[in-house]
Amino acid sequence: MHLGFAKAFVGVLLLGVSTASAGPAPQAAAPAQQGLRQPDVIYVPTRQSVVDAMLKVANVKAGDVLYDLGCGDGRIPVTAAKLGARAVCIDIDPKRIAEANENVKKSGVGDRVRVLNQDLFTTDISEATVVTLYLLPSLNVKLIPKLNKELKPGTRIVSHAFDMSADGVDRKPRETLNVNGRTVYFWTIPIQ
Repeated sequence: MHLGFAKAFVGVLLLGVSTASAGPAPQAAAPAQQGLRQPDVIYVPTRQSVVDAMLKVANVKAGDVLYDLGCGDGRIPVTAAKLGARAVCIDIDPKRIAEANENVKKSGVGDRVRVLNQDLFTTDISEATVVTLYLLPSLNVKLIPKLNKELKPGTRIVSHAFDMSADGVDRKPRETLNVNGRTVYFWTIPIQ
């Protein structure tokens, strides 16, 4: 992987965050907010085959609440909603929020997916049963304290392409998959 692509990919990962709650049904269309900080990564879409593998390894099903941190165009939450889960897209980039809202509307899952223009580092994710990531390794590591603090033990964490060892600590995933040349990592909380 070229360094430039890796930086771009990491940027994409940070842009979106999805969150869902166990409360009332989510509302799909949320207007984009202005004034949030710049995204940490550029947007790179996750291939649908990788999305499917991520949701399969996490055993996403009806009753789950999926938070996609750096949701981009919302494809992971939309796919999870089609499996019966509730989901929340969280992204800091208003352009990605507009795309996610359109994808939710076009897919007819607005009753199960909320789209929030928020910062993944400050959004409450405590109701998640599954968290999906496509962020740079350094951002994954930066998220570990938040994940361990806010999420219940056993919550499933799935990351596309990047692990959680950028700080030199070997946090072995429960599973590592190769999906058409792309890597998917799977952990459960607590992440040591």
